[in-house]
Amino acid sequence: MTRYPASRSMAGLSVRPGDERRITRTLPEEVPVAMVYDGTTQAVMMATPADIADFATGFSLTEGIVTDLAQIADFEQVAHDHGIEARIWLRGGRGAALAARRRQMAGPVGCGLCGIDSLEQAVRPLPHVGRDGPTPAASDLAQAVEALRDSHQPLHDQTNAVHAAGFYRPGAGIVAAREDVGRHNALDKVIGALAREGHDPAQGAFVLTSRVSVEMVQKCAMARCSLLVAVSAPTAHALRLAQAAGITVAAFVRGGGIEVYSHENRIKRGTHDVA
Repeated sequence: MTRYPASRSMAGLSVRPGDERRITRTLPEEVPVAMVYDGTTQAVMMATPADIADFATGFSLTEGIVTDLAQIADFEQVAHDHGIEARIWLRGGRGAALAARRRQMAGPVGCGLCGIDSLEQAVRPLPHVGRDGPTPAASDLAQAVEALRDSHQPLHDQTNAVHAAGFYRPGAGIVAAREDVGRHNALDKVIGALAREGHDPAQGAFVLTSRVSVEMVQKCAMARCSLLVAVSAPTAHALRLAQAAGITVAAFVRGGGIEVYSHENRIKRGTHDVA
């Protein structure tokens, strides 16, 4: 059986003014991962070949294929010469429901909506996360972003080429983190890890090293998490979706400061004012 490491050492040539030399650099691996439900391939995503069970679980939840883990009867990971199959068997009527809304996705890691069947699917209705949930201080969220970068990105430290998603719980810090070449894959992985470990996403915040795009808000809403925190910018459409879904988006979290763009009442300012 073919095994795929998360990274590989690759040879190259460094050319700089006045200097030319051979180098070896550790780079992230990227392979096709097929999501196969009841024997039928539903999606193929380019992803980092690590934490595949978490990826399959999170993808199943955020795409609405299942609504809880009890609807997954079994899981098997099978490596082939050309990629990895994540084989999921469903219970009850979930297979029939999936067939009714079949979605094929095959595309680059930068696109979380590749291959959808209609424009309506790109802006599908999202559940409202509700008004409850944590109300952390702005300074705590800034520290969570720093902690994710400093202590939970070993693959990024090796390659400088992957995104990370973490889950911050007030009083506990970052309790789960996953990395991937695709930002939406990283979020799916951490959502799957939370589900498999019994953590409730409603009790904390998702922390991202990437920008906040539409699919990131969609996945946050499907996981019923009310806080999305990112080091980079949100898109305008993502903010409209977040506002409607009841999600607080904090972005541009850098240098100890944050900017809040929706449902800012959840963020305690105190002596640390929101930028």
